[in-house]
Amino acid sequence: MTIFAACAALLMGLGLFGLITNPQPLRKIVAFNILGSGVFLLFGIVARRGAAAGVGADPVPQALVITGIVVAFAATAMAVALLLRLFADRGDTRLDHESAAGTEPARDDCRPP
Repeated sequence: MTIFAACAALLMGLGLFGLITNPQPLRKIVAFNILGSGVFLLFGIVARRGAAAGVGADPVPQALVITGIVVAFAATAMAVALLLRLFADRGDTRLDHESAAGTEPARDDCRPP
């Protein structure tokens, strides 16, 4: 069990590190999925420890993990679709200010020129 807890902590740490340090949106999506995998593994460990202690197996953590996997898959698909749309519109996936340096910022119709 300790090995699984260490793996869960490692996955969550790597995912959080990647989420904070990587500026590319696709790498942030992958890092978010790694972080989620660590959380799912942690929930599995919690469910297994309850069953190993002689208490009846609790189906709630298992249901949360399955639901979380489905939600994570849907969120990843939506994020990748938005990233592809951004690439189709701008030809670049970077979200920093340097990538939009050549374009003029959009103006509100309410503001005077």
